[in-house]
Amino acid sequence: MIFEIEFSGHENISSNHKNTLEITKESHLTPRGDCIVGVNANSSCNDLPHELKDKLRSSDAHVSISIRAGDHEFVIRGNGHPDLILTHKDDIVIRKSDFVCPRTLAVKCDKASDLLPRDMVLLLQDPNTKGILSIAVD
Repeated sequence: MIFEIEFSGHENISSNHKNTLEITKESHLTPRGDCIVGVNANSSCNDLPHELKDKLRSSDAHVSISIRAGDHEFVIRGNGHPDLILTHKDDIVIRKSDFVCPRTLAVKCDKASDLLPRDMVLLLQDPNTKGILSIAVD
């Protein structure tokens, strides 16, 4: 199962956080949101299909998250967790740690927003840029 979420760029995207990566349904972004790589997302954790949530809550779930914008693609691999809540109405957060909250989609991920290629970050700083975040669970 692959679930895709559309989002937009924003002029304040810096993508410098070393532990997390986030997309949000919110339209505004302050410079403090250094893990956010997309705004105006059409889905949040709460909006994910129940079948996907069930797969993400498996202790042996392997998650692949792909972020595409223009000709760029950035792939993150992580894990599901039995304690995932997946109820936040605005955000999706991918974490290198095993911290779980209503915004957490995957834990123990191999990358965070600081590793997003800088040419991709420049593209995402344009509010007219459209991106796709894809979630696949094995």
